[in-house]
Amino acid sequence: MNIEVLGPLSIEHDGTSLVPTAGKPRQILALLALRAGHAVPVASLIEEVWGEAVPRSAATTLQTYILQLRRRIAAAYDRVDDLPPKEILTTTYGGYRLAVDSDSCDYRTFHDLVQRGSRALEADDALAASAHLGRALKLWRGPVLADVPIGPLLELEAVGMEEARLQALEQRITADLRLRRYGELIAELRVLTSRYPLNENFCAHLMTALYHSGSPWRALDEFRRLRACLHGELGVEPTSRLQRLHQAVLNGAPVPDGREARQLPAA
Repeated sequence: MNIEVLGPLSIEHDGTSLVPTAGKPRQILALLALRAGHAVPVASLIEEVWGEAVPRSAATTLQTYILQLRRRIAAAYDRVDDLPPKEILTTTYGGYRLAVDSDSCDYRTFHDLVQRGSRALEADDALAASAHLGRALKLWRGPVLADVPIGPLLELEAVGMEEARLQALEQRITADLRLRRYGELIAELRVLTSRYPLNENFCAHLMTALYHSGSPWRALDEFRRLRACLHGELGVEPTSRLQRLHQAVLNGAPVPDGREARQLPAA
């Protein structure tokens, strides 16, 4: 079974889609897929589909949705396999489990590649880090579960996965800065600082890229933009890391290529 959640939901076996068209069964399948190999309690599935407005018929309706999913599984598997649908979407004590290997999910592949990239970055192998993290980020085809109705549990999953994507993106940019790919990064970082105007890491990366590209005045403008945003939105100053970077640009001092903030000269 091939499971893709980093974008529109896609779950296939032997070229046949298992994803239903109806919204609520699609929600249930998405939650089971994200937790593939692990039991999902009935209470969790009901909370995901109905939230706090749980009808009296919720348990019975949930059983109907599970039956519909098993029929789709049967249509995909019976052609080439001898596995009953109940052995794929299994009933456990108080819940259900999609009995497939979690390695078949694109998010698991993303997670593994990010770990490799992080280890390479820690070992100061920027080339390998950029390659692993770049491959991980290319797995994303859009927002998580873009075509699935999102309830409270899937929303939490989506928030965590999006945070993991941003961290991987920051690490990949750090690796590219160490490889001195300044000019290649400026346009991308312009978009990111516009989309995430309070993100200090993206601001620091853009300032570094601009400074090393021979545009220190543009780096200073970026600091002023972030400072104005922080004042206007939160009433706070940039962190000491950003202030040290700002001071280094003002003084024309060496600015590290994506290294830790402690390598910046003191303000």
